[in-house]
Amino acid sequence: MRLENTQKALNAFKDYVVRKSQHNLSKQRKRVSKELYNSIEGIAKEMPNSILVSFKMADYGMFVDKGVSGTEKKYNTPYSYKSSSNLIGLEYHTGTFAKWAKFRGMQPRLKNGKFGTYKQMGFILANSIKKKGKKPSLFFTKPFEKAFKDLPADLKENYGLDIESFLAYTIKQDNK
Repeated sequence: MRLENTQKALNAFKDYVVRKSQHNLSKQRKRVSKELYNSIEGIAKEMPNSILVSFKMADYGMFVDKGVSGTEKKYNTPYSYKSSSNLIGLEYHTGTFAKWAKFRGMQPRLKNGKFGTYKQMGFILANSIKKKGKKPSLFFTKPFEKAFKDLPADLKENYGLDIESFLAYTIKQDNK
């Protein structure tokens, strides 16, 4: 396989994964602040004896992709909230869920029938997420696996790529 064909295949792979991951975030309505959406990028390089394809995204991107088990509901994910984790305190200091509630127009209804504040809704959401966790969205995993499957066969053969070790290595490098 000529080097320029290899580089074209790697660029197409990288571009597809980035574009489709961003599309999935939009489709799943997971791009409230656009931070994660805008942070997804890839690098593809063909070198004489190896290839490099690497992806980067905001730190919390893998939690959105792989999900997080809650204290009561579990998912097939390496991530979990512990009963000792202080998601409520984090919400108090950052207001992340309050901002999300405001963006979505969500306010709690109080016992007297009036609407509560977005900050109150943030605490309710944080408590619920800690218990129920976050369901895996696979916004990144699905396009990566599909694009990998569609890589030209001779590219996979020539470089002896193994999807599990390739993905594990890529994620490990980005978390350093």
